[in-house]
Amino acid sequence: MSQPRVELKARKVKFDLSDSPVHWLPGDVFSSHLINGIHLLLPAGELWFCRVYNKALPHISDPQLKEEVKGFIRQEGAHAQAHRHGEAWLREHGYNVDDYLGRVNWLFETLLNDMPLNKSWLMPKQMEKQWLIMRVGIVAAIEHFTGLLGDWCLNSNGWDSGDAVVADLFRWHLAEEVEHRTVAFDLYEHLCANNASFYLSRQAIMALVFPLFIYFITESARSLAGQDSHADGKRIARSSVLRLLFELEKVGRKKDNVPTFSFLVERTLRWLSPRFHPITEGNTQQALDYIDRSPAAQAIG
Repeated sequence: MSQPRVELKARKVKFDLSDSPVHWLPGDVFSSHLINGIHLLLPAGELWFCRVYNKALPHISDPQLKEEVKGFIRQEGAHAQAHRHGEAWLREHGYNVDDYLGRVNWLFETLLNDMPLNKSWLMPKQMEKQWLIMRVGIVAAIEHFTGLLGDWCLNSNGWDSGDAVVADLFRWHLAEEVEHRTVAFDLYEHLCANNASFYLSRQAIMALVFPLFIYFITESARSLAGQDSHADGKRIARSSVLRLLFELEKVGRKKDNVPTFSFLVERTLRWLSPRFHPITEGNTQQALDYIDRSPAAQAIG
């Protein structure tokens, strides 16, 4: 598939959420909370991406890939900043997000830190590079989801009836995820010792990341919905993960405000192929076209 090669750069954007309602998708409390929860998950995760990639830079021998990784770091830092505004927006609407953020911060700052669980004996000096490479692989698996979600949102009209500012924030972010969707995968492959270890390890990592991704996304939705006075919010908060996945499937098919669970599974199964590469998982020009017309980007000039 022919795709334009672009220089990855952080773009100046501005999002004013002051007039945006929390239920920003009219008549769809479920999708609103599910997507809003991303504001709570991504800042810590994306700043962790940046820390891991800064440590990986000295190990990159390909000059072009090194420049792409630097651009990736700059973009992820900008995404984290944008979603911090989303977190503040939720707080301004009276949502207590500290408990959920505590779990997210533990994951990225303690469990996946340079020194796992802050226990030096768990990370002998000779294992440091392998632990770094594994974390680069975790980033690649997470980026698979952000890339496929970007591809979904750029080909969906579901958010057109929603609040324009919130929709633009997520579309701008996800368009950049499509733009840089190959970087994490390419870096992980570059750092792996051989093709066999690369293939087997990325399958093992995805087997870990997929359920964790589902858990943290559904937990953020339940955390927000449980503080909602709307009847649908209370119902969502009481629902099991399995029940929420059934609802994701139903709402995704009916309203297209969220991708269906079957879509997530189908696109993740592609990862199993030895020939898989994320270049096939989106359209770079389509992403660039959205970025060019994003109201937030145009507001900056």
